[in-house]
Amino acid sequence: MGTVYSILVTGAFMACLGGVLAFFLAIASKRLYVYEDPRIDQVEELLPHSNCGACGTAGCRNFAEQAVAGQIEPASCTVNTADQNKYIAALLGVAMGNVEKRVARLACAGGAHVAKMRAHYAGLSSCRAASVVGGGGKRCAWGCLGLGDCADVCDFDAIHMDKQGLPVVNLEKCTACGDCVDICPKNLFSIQGITKKLWMACRNEDEPESAEAACEVACNACGRCVVDAANGLIRLEKNIAVIDYEKNDLANREAIARCPTGAIIWLEGDRTIKGKSAKKIIRTEPLPVEA
Repeated sequence: MGTVYSILVTGAFMACLGGVLAFFLAIASKRLYVYEDPRIDQVEELLPHSNCGACGTAGCRNFAEQAVAGQIEPASCTVNTADQNKYIAALLGVAMGNVEKRVARLACAGGAHVAKMRAHYAGLSSCRAASVVGGGGKRCAWGCLGLGDCADVCDFDAIHMDKQGLPVVNLEKCTACGDCVDICPKNLFSIQGITKKLWMACRNEDEPESAEAACEVACNACGRCVVDAANGLIRLEKNIAVIDYEKNDLANREAIARCPTGAIIWLEGDRTIKGKSAKKIIRTEPLPVEA
């Protein structure tokens, strides 16, 4: 009888305790409830769910939250189609915005036909792997290794390797996610506004004679572009011409006109334009590995 009584008392106590806890939880849920705008879920459904970070947010959910809060324009999602961004703008009752498209740019033009090789690399087919083996096989320690890590990591199929072993960015497909920037062991990629047409396609900081001996299209720090460009647009630093891309709206083709190697170029969509003084290279075959 005593055992039964103990069980009943214990059961009653647990039931009362459960009731009290449920009561306080119910109060807490009302007091601590955080309202979430249902439009956040709707906007998220209209996003590509790639979570690439190209918009500058932590992912598509965070983008949706900021868009609903009016902290970011729908057009900032560069992966979405224009129609999808229009739907988001209409849903939120805001302007879609006019965000400049950004793309990945490569600061190297040293393909296999112009950049000399000091050794043949035969290891794992990866730029990162090659870079730790004496910096890779290229004589230019700053140049693209051409093994395609950037193309492999691109989720949008926006990069392919050309026949000279250089990455080519498809401007239509590129979303400026930055994965190629992160993966490149030579730090050759950067994300730039597509309207920035003046571009330095070299990062070699070696002495000018050494740089040009290693690659025919390397910057030789002659300084002609500095003189010909708008004041403050280009400067010489560490044996290379450095463009202030924040001032790129001041640029014109005069800056590339007298570049003797064609290291500084003008970009027109998918076209690369060199100055009239740039050496003409008709060779298409890869250079042999130096003895």
